[in-house]
Parts: sequence; structure tokens; C-alpha cells
Amino acid sequence: MVDRGASALSLPDDWPAHPDPILALNRMGSFDWDLDAGVMQMDAQAHEVFDVRPDEYDGRPETLAMRVPPGEAVRLDGMVSQALKDGSENYGAYFRIRCRDGSARWTHTQGYIRRDETGRPRRIIGIVRDATQELGESEARRERAAQDAVRRQQTNVVQITTAALAHARTVQDVIDVLEDTEGLTHLGATSLVMGLLEAGRIRMVAAGPADSYVPGTRVTRLEARFPMNEVVRTLAPHFIESPEEFAESYPDLWPHITDLDITSAAYMPLIAQARPIGAIGLLYNDRRGFSPEERNILVALGSSIAQSLQRAMFYEQEKDLAQSLQQAMLPRTIPSVPGADVAVRYRAGSAGGSLGRDIGGDWYDLIPLPGGRVGAVIGDVQGHDTHAAAVMGQLRIVLRAYAAEGHTPATVVARASVFLHELDTERFATCLYVEADLTTGVVQLVRAGHIDPLVRLADRTCRRITVEGGLPLGLSAEFGRLEYPVTSLELDPGETLLLCTDGLVEQPGADLDDGMHTLVELIATGPDDVRDLADRLIDAAEERSGDDDVALLLLRRGGGAAEQAGGRLQQHVAPGDPEALTEARHMIRAAVRAWGAGDRADEIELAADELITNALMHTEGSAIVTLRMLAGPERRLRVEVEDSSSALPRRREAGESGVSGRGLMLVDLLADVWGVEARGSGKCVWCEFGVPAHD
Repeated sequence: MVDRGASALSLPDDWPAHPDPILALNRMGSFDWDLDAGVMQMDAQAHEVFDVRPDEYDGRPETLAMRVPPGEAVRLDGMVSQALKDGSENYGAYFRIRCRDGSARWTHTQGYIRRDETGRPRRIIGIVRDATQELGESEARRERAAQDAVRRQQTNVVQITTAALAHARTVQDVIDVLEDTEGLTHLGATSLVMGLLEAGRIRMVAAGPADSYVPGTRVTRLEARFPMNEVVRTLAPHFIESPEEFAESYPDLWPHITDLDITSAAYMPLIAQARPIGAIGLLYNDRRGFSPEERNILVALGSSIAQSLQRAMFYEQEKDLAQSLQQAMLPRTIPSVPGADVAVRYRAGSAGGSLGRDIGGDWYDLIPLPGGRVGAVIGDVQGHDTHAAAVMGQLRIVLRAYAAEGHTPATVVARASVFLHELDTERFATCLYVEADLTTGVVQLVRAGHIDPLVRLADRTCRRITVEGGLPLGLSAEFGRLEYPVTSLELDPGETLLLCTDGLVEQPGADLDDGMHTLVELIATGPDDVRDLADRLIDAAEERSGDDDVALLLLRRGGGAAEQAGGRLQQHVAPGDPEALTEARHMIRAAVRAWGAGDRADEIELAADELITNALMHTEGSAIVTLRMLAGPERRLRVEVEDSSSALPRRREAGESGVSGRGLMLVDLLADVWGVEARGSGKCVWCEFGVPAHD
């Protein structure tokens, strides 16, 4: 060790008889080396540093060779010679000497070179001191720092592995992290094995690298003579510190792993909640033995892995339970609906988070109703857990019950909101309830905070249906806003109605309108069959890796119970507009003759006229007149008159003058069947007539 920055020295005039008191106080010896004479004088402290007696030293530097080892002497001479040649004013160096008792001592020297006016070196004045304690403390500090670095590195192994396992949700995720090549590197091991305790046996679930798997050890009895089995039985780690110890302890296993050049191994039981769940083994080929610190760190590592495994096991158990619950809450089968093709799909989300996070409250349902009608429901309960699934199941049941009782769509949704509000829950739900008459194609929709539906037309174009809506279920009851508007549309044969939850629409980094636009394009280019179309939509949701779950219901109106081609006419009649009324009567007369009503033409015209007159006289708004020719086993002509009043019509006896009171009596006598149904905020009065077959 060389120090070229030593400062200059000066010695007292009476030196060396009286050394510099400051140097003596610091246990430093001094010397004066006459380069011309080759004589180096030293004071008493310098003799003590070199461990030579005055009678042993003759003033010649070569005499100190008895204390300075040859290698150190060569290094020191070279350093001094270089300082003399390159014009340096001083030098400094650490070197070792060998004391008379054979022990080694570190020594430090500093020299100041005095030159004449020509620059020629004439003299060196310097000091020497014992540096053993100084360098020993420095060496100890370096050793401690190295040990601390090793401990930090080993501690980082636990931290890095724990961080990697923090993202593991399933047991397979834990296995993947540990089997990964980088995972083995973090653990500092050459090979890794892990087994889980199942029904009194150890099942091997991880062995990495792949070529380190030992045949016959995939499933072993707990009492078998293998290291993992042993640590599970004893609940204590086993550290194998040499190949010889491994071969002696496990002679059946050792021959299968000799190619791995194993020099040591550590097997730890995986203990969670005071019970063993498995074991892990780390095999090394670059070490022998384990220090106490290393053993503690490996035990901590095993504890971290055990906690991750337990968390993954709980997650899978919760997920299985929640999936079973949700499947029980969703309809097991979808009833066959005459006149329609129906497809339903459900996909669980894949977001990270708490246990059971894959389970949500999305649901669908299809409810057969009297008169060729069907109810369709799509909904989403707030949250992603088993509670959301339980609330979903209850809502599905009550919606089905209210619809089956014959309530109007708005009433069905309002009552469901009240039911949810009265449950012991803080959850709310969005919902879209649809009631479709597959005979006429009339569809009534009620929206409670849910996204709008879509319709794909027969020409494959797709459009979003804007449905005026109300608050989500539960919230509308809480805030006393239970009035839900009803939107009506007509679904022609070959057209498809799509109901879905927001998981099908939402896209990362895009707003809802963008997601709707993408969905419209996907539906427009999708296959004709509703089942194939449903599969394509679910696959698209999977490709987006959506975090939310998805429920989907497709209803395609068939042609079996639909109008004949061109078999629908419609006329708007405003109050106080005699021309519109005349046009409606002309339309009815022309239609019944064109459609071949035969001898029932007059009856149809009379019944239709009575329904139109009643609507204009007893309501304050206009009327919409619709004529349909329905195909089926028997041809039927249907007359519908829709108005904006929710008041139901009633039959009454004609007055004394005989001018009024005959309308519904005539309809009842003339039509084969008639009835009233809710339409939006109003109603529709209809009647049907069987007509002869017509080419």
C-alpha cells in the first residue's frame, strides 16, 4: 500500500537523542537517511517499531532485511526509487515486517525527500509506526461489510420471492413462480422440488428444472424415506450439508440426482395455521453447509411460500364455492320459446383482488308468459363476491315471480326495486326488463340504470336502441322514484334483440360510447345463428382480458309466428282530424280485401272503427292503428289501437238513446278474441279474426 501524499518533516537539532515529543506521544519513530553515505539513523521508537535492538542495527538499511520479508523489501525499494527518480517530495507506504517471535506486523512509513539546488536527492527524513491495529480494524470492517452484504443478499431472496408470490392467486400460480428459471436464480438454488400433503400422501407439484424430476416420487406415502416426507412428519427443517450426508441419509433417492452435482440441500416443511400443508426442497451445487443466518433465512422463505400457498388454497376454495353458488342462482336451462331463437352466455371476470373476486352479480333470465309472450331479463348486482351472487339469485326469483303474476313491465321493475331496498343489504343493481309478444313482434322495454339494448336487423345492420330509464334497483325505492317509463319497439321476423351487461361493452382506456360502437360493428359482421354470434361476442370479451364478468342474452324473432310479407299497416290518427280518420278507414277497407278477409271484411271494418272511436272519445290524445296478418296454422287478422291513456276500457250497457255504450259489446260479438295490454305509458286494445286461407 503506497501513499504518495505524505507531508514534510523536520527533526530537532538534538535528534535522535531527544526525539520529537509529538511523534513520541503518538508512538511514531523517526529516521534520517543520508543517501550519499548510505546510512540511516533511527531513534529508539523506530527501533521498537522494527523490533530490533540498537546493538542489532548498524545504521545500514540493508540490516533491516532481517525483519522485512524479501517480497515486501522489493516492493518498498521500488517505491522509494521511483519517488527519488520522478522528483517527488515525499512518499508513503504500508508494509509488513516479521517480528522476532515470528508474528507479522503491519508498518506504515512516510518519508520527505530533501534535494540540493540541482534537484539531486541528498537525504530522506521520515517516520515509521505500528499500523497493525489500524489495518486489522479496517480488515475487520471489510469482513463485517462483506458478511452484511451476504446477509442482505440472502434477505433479498426472501423479499424478491415474496414479491413475486404476491401476484399468485392460485396454487398453479405459486408453482409457476417457483419453477420459473428466474425464480430458482432468486432462491440461489440449482434445483427445486415442492410437494403438497393430500390425504396422508405427498403429491409432487413442482420440480425444476424439468429434467430434475425423479421417477416414482410423484405421489408417495407420508412414511416413505424421502426428505420432503421426513420434514412433513417431523415439522422441522432438514439441512443436508454434503453429498456424503445426502447419499447416506437417502440412499434410494441419491442415485437419481447425482447428475445434478448436488453438494448440499435444504428441505423445509410448509406450515400454515400450525398444520403442515406440504414441503419444499432447495438443492445447491455451489456450497457445503449452512450458517445459522442462512438457515434462519431459508426457514423464513419456507414460511413465506406456505402463506402464499394457503392464500391460494383459500382463494380456490372460495372461488369454487362462489361459482357453485352462482351457477345455482342462474337458470339451469333456458326454456324453448316458440317463434324465437334464444342464446345466453355468462363469463366470469378475471380481475385480481380479494378471494372470490372472479364471481359477480351479473345474471340473465328468460320467462315464458301467457299469450305467446316472453319476458327477458339482464342485470348486474353491485360487487364481485358471493354476497353479490346471493343478491342476484334473489332478484332473479322475484323478477320472475312478478312477471308471472301478470304485472306490467314497469310494475315488475318497480316492485323488484322495493324488494331489493327492503333486503338487509347496501347493494344496488342495474336491470333491463323486456317483454316481447312474439306473435306481433311488439317489444316493451324498461331500463333501471342499465346499458341500452341493441337490435340487429334482417339486413345485418345493427343499431343501439335508446331506452328512457330510471334509477337502479334499490336506489329508486330509496329515493321514492319508482316511476319507470316504458319504451316500445317492433321486432320484425329475422331481427335479433341483444341484452348484455357492461362487461361486454367496456374496454380498457375507452369510454362506454366507444365500446358500444365496437360492439355494434362486431354484431353487424357476426354469424347469423344466435348461438354462434353469442360465442363470438364472448370470445371477443375474453380477448380483451376484461376484468368484469359478462352476461349476454340474444333473442331472434323467427318467421313461424310472424306476419306474412307486407302484412302490416299502420296509421296515426290525431284527435279532431277527420281526414286522418277517413284515411285510416280507407286503409282498413283496402287491407282486409287485399289480404282476403272474405265475408269477415265488414266485421273487421266495424270492430276497427269502434276501437278507433273509443280511443278518440275517451282519451285526450291520438291513436295509432295497426293491422297485421298473422301466419300460422290458421290465418288471423289482428287490429290494434294504441292510445296514451293507462285507464282500461270497460264494457257497459247502452244508454236509453242507444247512441253510446255499444263499442266493446260489438267488438266482443264480432271478434274471435280481444284484449288489452300495457304499451309504454298507455295501452293497446286489440282484436283478432280468423280469415280463410288465401293464396
